[in-house]
Parts: sequence; structure tokens; C-alpha cells
Amino acid sequence: MRPSTYRKQGRWDDAEKLEVQVMETSKTKLGVDHPDTLTSMANLTSTLWNQGRWDDVEKLEVQVMETSKTKLGVDHPSTLTSMNNLAFTWKGNGKEIEAVRIMEKCVQRYKRILGCNHPDSISCCTA
Repeated sequence: MRPSTYRKQGRWDDAEKLEVQVMETSKTKLGVDHPDTLTSMANLTSTLWNQGRWDDVEKLEVQVMETSKTKLGVDHPSTLTSMNNLAFTWKGNGKEIEAVRIMEKCVQRYKRILGCNHPDSISCCTA
């Protein structure tokens, strides 16, 4: 089965096990900073989120964001998505000041790179 199938069924432990396996294999075969590895890490955060494992989510999201900044650049759409994801995690965990700071950076970059009317820019602004 695919991790997304387990997630849809609410089988969080099974999804996590498979996502960790995919992530580790990606790290080994593609490298820790490969975009597909970063995507697998981001997918794992979704499962951890649903398990209420906020510290693990935050740690992984920071890693994805920092690696994306280094590998893809601070203005790359994938980096901006990772920043936005981290901001929502911080917002949900009561870290309002940090969340607002990163959301403001994210919104500015989305608007500059993609324009004010792009769906990602609009989505980021409605956080």
C-alpha cells in the first residue's frame, strides 16, 4: 500500500512506518537534499501532525525549510511552501510571534515571485 492510502484510512502508525522507509531510502539513494527526499520528509510531517506529535513535526519542517533554502533558494516555491507549513505549525502550537514573522516573509516572497493573484499567494495571505 501507499502511505496516502494508510493516511486516508486513519492508519497513522502504518503510514508513518512506510513514510519513514521511503524517506530513508530517498536519503540513501538520492541524497538528503534532493527535492524528492524533501517531499518525502514533508509527507511524513502530515502523518506526524495527525498523531499530535508537534515537536517531531516542527523539527522535520525546520529541516525541510532550511535544506530547501540551501538547495533550492529562499525564493523557490517549494521553499515558500515549507515556510508556510512551518508557520501553520507554529501558529497551531501557540508560537504566534514566530508564525507571524515567517508568514510575513512568505507572503512578501510569494507576491514578489508569483504575483498577488497567484493561488499560492492568495492562500498564504489567508492564513
